[in-house]
Amino acid sequence: RWASREGMVADTVYSVAVWSIIGGIIGARVIHIIDFWGEFYAADPIRVIYVWQGGIAIYGAILGGFAGGSLYLLIRNADRFLTLWGRFFRFMGEPHKATLPGIGHLADITAPAVLLAMAIGRIGDVINGEHFANPTSLPWGVVYTHFNSPGLLRPASHPAVAYELLFDLILLAILWPLRHRLRPRGMFFVLYGGLYSTGRFFISFMRVESNVYFAVLNQAQVLALIVILVALGLLVYKARFVRPEPRQASRGQRTP
Repeated sequence: RWASREGMVADTVYSVAVWSIIGGIIGARVIHIIDFWGEFYAADPIRVIYVWQGGIAIYGAILGGFAGGSLYLLIRNADRFLTLWGRFFRFMGEPHKATLPGIGHLADITAPAVLLAMAIGRIGDVINGEHFANPTSLPWGVVYTHFNSPGLLRPASHPAVAYELLFDLILLAILWPLRHRLRPRGMFFVLYGGLYSTGRFFISFMRVESNVYFAVLNQAQVLALIVILVALGLLVYKARFVRPEPRQASRGQRTP
């Protein structure tokens, strides 16, 4: 709906979403495999394709989803692909060389939805208890008693993924009023990435991770630091606050 209010063609948004979902799934799996290659996959590489056994990484989903959606837009906009891909998209029922949103513009629109989806996904992590955290004596420490839970028989521990769930929702509430205030396009997505990574970096200190890369930092924290530094540089160098733009009168229409 937000994309439609921004004057974008609905079919284009759906197409970007499909490519982003595919890219997100691939990215989430690849980053997880890299992180746990020596522990789970080196001795039995066929397990790489056992996606039904679980194993994804949220940073891989974010980066892969962004890459997938960006690739779609780049292909649609690239002149050297117009002849071949234009025929394909016309065959699939999409308008050839329709007005396409910029990568930054579409990224800004998807940021709140991605953040909400991340919070919802953490509900499943809280329920199944697969992410171990440091022991705690606090009254909200979690003890898993289900026989299928990976956290069975462990002492009461911090509900670290629940902390992240709450952080995601708080961050969404903070960012929502700013969604029309940052320019150029893409800076809102950069702000989301930087702030989320900051929270994830500190929350990860509570989690028990088997793989350590630098000093006491795990893979997610290393990636978080990279995102924070890149986001900080972009925001300082390029971002500026503006008054909210009036809503466009034209609405994107779904093509037949």
